[in-house]
Amino acid sequence: INLVKRKLAAHDNLKLVISQEGNRFTVKESSNFRSIDIVFELGITFTYSLADGTELSGTWSLEGNKLVGRFKRTDNGKELNTVREITGDELIQVSCKKIHNYFP
Repeated sequence: INLVKRKLAAHDNLKLVISQEGNRFTVKESSNFRSIDIVFELGITFTYSLADGTELSGTWSLEGNKLVGRFKRTDNGKELNTVREITGDELIQVSCKKIHNYFP
């Protein structure tokens, strides 16, 4: 099933429109599979559901010109950390790391 999800994601045509008001961000996410609005504030924990149904809980913070996301899966506690760099008017994914939590 994961292979099928990855193949589908390759043809997803994901588009993001991001707006900011102070520390509050709105991300309008649209793709071939879904369209949702995600609203979050920097440093405030929120929950998010990936397109494959995986539930995450965590925060985004602004560190210089980088948005740093620190999330945990709600089903197993595994961490997912991501960094997106703001370059001009673009937001570029520079890293995404799954950190396995071996101890409950």
